[in-house]
Amino acid sequence: MNMVEENSEKPQRGRRGRGGGASARREKRQTTEINHLTYITRTIPEYEVLGEEGLNLIEANADKILEEVGIEFRDDEEALAMWRDAGADVKGERVHFPKGLCRNLIATAPEIYTQHARNSDRSVKIGGKHTVFAPVYGPPFIRSLDEGRRYATIEDFRNFVKLAYSAPALHHSGGTVCEPVDIPVNKRHFDMVYSHIKYSDKPFMGSVTHPSRAQDTVDMAKILFGDQFVEQNCVLTSLINANSPMVFDETMLGALKVYARAGQATVISPFILAGAMSPVTTAGTLTQILAEAMAGMAFTQLCKPGAPVVFGTFASSISMQSGAPTFGTPEPALVLYGAAQLARRLKVPFRSGGSLCGSKLPDAQAAYESAQTLTPTLLAGVNFCLHGAGWLEGGLVSSYEKFVMDIDQLAMMQRFAQGIDLSDNGQALDAIEEVGPGSHFLGCAHTQANFETAFYRSTIADNNSFEQWEAEGGQDAASRANGVYKRMLNEYQAPALDVAIDEALLDFIKQRKDSMPDAFT
Repeated sequence: MNMVEENSEKPQRGRRGRGGGASARREKRQTTEINHLTYITRTIPEYEVLGEEGLNLIEANADKILEEVGIEFRDDEEALAMWRDAGADVKGERVHFPKGLCRNLIATAPEIYTQHARNSDRSVKIGGKHTVFAPVYGPPFIRSLDEGRRYATIEDFRNFVKLAYSAPALHHSGGTVCEPVDIPVNKRHFDMVYSHIKYSDKPFMGSVTHPSRAQDTVDMAKILFGDQFVEQNCVLTSLINANSPMVFDETMLGALKVYARAGQATVISPFILAGAMSPVTTAGTLTQILAEAMAGMAFTQLCKPGAPVVFGTFASSISMQSGAPTFGTPEPALVLYGAAQLARRLKVPFRSGGSLCGSKLPDAQAAYESAQTLTPTLLAGVNFCLHGAGWLEGGLVSSYEKFVMDIDQLAMMQRFAQGIDLSDNGQALDAIEEVGPGSHFLGCAHTQANFETAFYRSTIADNNSFEQWEAEGGQDAASRANGVYKRMLNEYQAPALDVAIDEALLDFIKQRKDSMPDAFT
């Protein structure tokens, strides 16, 4: 694959026994040699569902919402004052935006930005033709075949960071890969950020649950990268959710201000369950998403013009019978495609999609629903994809087996994004000439030269005969994934981290933790 890059700090692999047959070949594919894939640069076109007339209509309706309905900025007098100074009409906590104000402010945001990793080979470009895959974000529970469903711990958090580091097609370490409930609420962010720094050298996200925790993240990043580098470069991309419909609360605003003023990227994401938090229609939901996202993105530019910002959306639908969120259905896919078009017109990066499902287990429902979300993620041109691997039960669970199943699909998406090879080798005329009519291509020179990389080979799927499958234990995909994730963790080796930096981080964490009592709410 032309997008594979060797890891200059690649850990040495443990020795493995040799075997023959299908099981040995599958084990070779499942080993944790880390040929990290670079972030995707798509060579395929974006799929678009709206024409010019439809886009103009939604933009005009969003402008009307911004001007006439307004967006609430709750419990943040500073934010309200900033909007007054910018020319908005502020009535109580509701801000009404003159037509064009938000768009004019957003114009200072970069169309593409680089988020730097501590290993420069892992840095990613977010925006344009690029797609970056990041793991699941936020679940309080984990699930495995061995333990079932339980609350997540910091050990689980570290495990998922290690798995994300070991997954070639995950380009980003993510953020709250699970919520470690065994650590006090006001202190767990230190352990989470440190885990991303210690156990991975990929880029990562910061804490957003309190402004002080956002500042702690920035301070830890400065220890890792140096003050001047952080002041001049983006090293954090962090998630700011709108409290839909049409509200930004003080927690999200406080974290947004910290990151934007530090020149760090924020992902402004209306969190939508259509039918409950937005209208039931696709066009109405797109209109509300655009209005909310524009208000949040514009506010980042009030904080610091030029600060990187991503147009984000998490949009799903609900069952109108039970009220439960649903995934993998047509309407959220249409929202995703449409919102991606709207983001491109604003010339800002776009976040959405992932491997989303409502299933309680890594089963057929999980696979179908995830595929129906992941495919639009790539085809719409999503730039930053959260929840790329591990999501289960509507985001309540980080699943070990689902994580492994998903990263297999992400690698397929990476291959698909390369498009069709039209080089001399890709045209394969020499093979056709050599074989001629009525023969086969198995033994020709071109096949022999290309067979190892010609087709994507899944790390999870079993394509052998029934007899072979039965002889090897008759396992389903989840059972095979169970063995893969355990092998990945067993063979994991951390990327090197400068001892002085590690000690400085641990000292900072200790001082900050010692300065406050434990709080579990």
